[in-house]
Amino acid sequence: MTQGRATQGRPPQSDPAQDAPTQDSPAQDGPARGRPLLNRRLAAFGTTIFAEMSALAVRTGSINLGQGFPDTDGPEEIREAAVRALRAGHGNQYPPGPGVPELRNAVAAHQERFYGLTWSPETEVLVTTGATEAIAASLLALLEPGDEVIAFEPYYDSYAACVAMAGAQRVPLTLRAPDFRPDLDELRALISPRTRLLLLNTPHNPTGMVLTPDELAGIAALAVEHDLLVVTDEVYEHLVFAGAHHPIAALPGMRGRTVSVSSSGKTFSYTGWKIGWVTGDAPLVAAVRAAKQYLTFVSGGPFQYAIAEALALPDAFFTDFREGMRRKRDLLAKGLRAAGFRVYEPAGTYFVTTDIAPFGDEDAYAFCRALPERCGVAAVPNSVFYDDPEAGRSQVRFTFCKRDDVLEEAVERLGRLG
Repeated sequence: MTQGRATQGRPPQSDPAQDAPTQDSPAQDGPARGRPLLNRRLAAFGTTIFAEMSALAVRTGSINLGQGFPDTDGPEEIREAAVRALRAGHGNQYPPGPGVPELRNAVAAHQERFYGLTWSPETEVLVTTGATEAIAASLLALLEPGDEVIAFEPYYDSYAACVAMAGAQRVPLTLRAPDFRPDLDELRALISPRTRLLLLNTPHNPTGMVLTPDELAGIAALAVEHDLLVVTDEVYEHLVFAGAHHPIAALPGMRGRTVSVSSSGKTFSYTGWKIGWVTGDAPLVAAVRAAKQYLTFVSGGPFQYAIAEALALPDAFFTDFREGMRRKRDLLAKGLRAAGFRVYEPAGTYFVTTDIAPFGDEDAYAFCRALPERCGVAAVPNSVFYDDPEAGRSQVRFTFCKRDDVLEEAVERLGRLG
């Protein structure tokens, strides 16, 4: 099993570890002491696909449907809450390490309001610099070299890097088209004496799969049977179009073994604020905090106060947000079908996975490299999210978290492919 796969499925690129100066090829400022400068655990991870395709979109003047960030800000009252906090001096200096009390209380209230989960704001909620840091801190805290982590494949690219930084081994459970459902018999077969942790993502990026209550119950039963920890990434919890989001932490036997991760960026459309959080049993959160304090320590003080207010918005906000994204999903999916793509309609998130086989093409990476020049739209190849790039070789992901006029223009441009 490989430690890295960020460049798999793509043409050979420069390897930062191989290109680094060594003692035989000294840098101007001194020797590299006979080994590559970059930690070997990260040697396989080059520039992220999001940075690569976004730069290509800028260079070609294309509509960027590759990277998942909105092109409009979230609620005006939440932006004004951040301004008030800045002017009042709230959070302009270092906030408390676990997060400001107002936000920790708001996260706890949100979990109880939507899921009936009760967490202590003092000991069972931790504020992080987005969900990415929450996942990194969780894996660094809970894993040791030689541990195995089972994760759904395809997976968000930071998962692989974080597992590698912890010195652990990732074991993929492949989700396959057209429905991308996990095979629980295969999951059971993957569990070994070295398995330490299950890394879940529901709603799932990039496929849009949402775990059902029966699937969650089956996964929970395996975690309890084999005494496994679970880290669950739930950042798209308010973007479920079919069924509902059900936290695995609420299931029997799971509270004391689950670290739940979420963030404000996807729900409130302020992705640049990077306000995330972890909830879990006090010993688990204490372990994650021990690692997190040496990553950023604290960040986003004034924004924490604003997100505390955002989490208390009325139910109508969350409903309208979801339904607005559902409409955008349908707009883009319809246009992609008309353009000739095979579309796998997502049950959640704000991404659509497609297949380019109807175009007589199977190399999604090459397709995405050429797409901006062909029609002025940028997308992301799913093959980079697999350890086995052949499993997603012909899949391309588009995002629909954009203004309607932008999506309509993108659909018109994509129609030229036919």
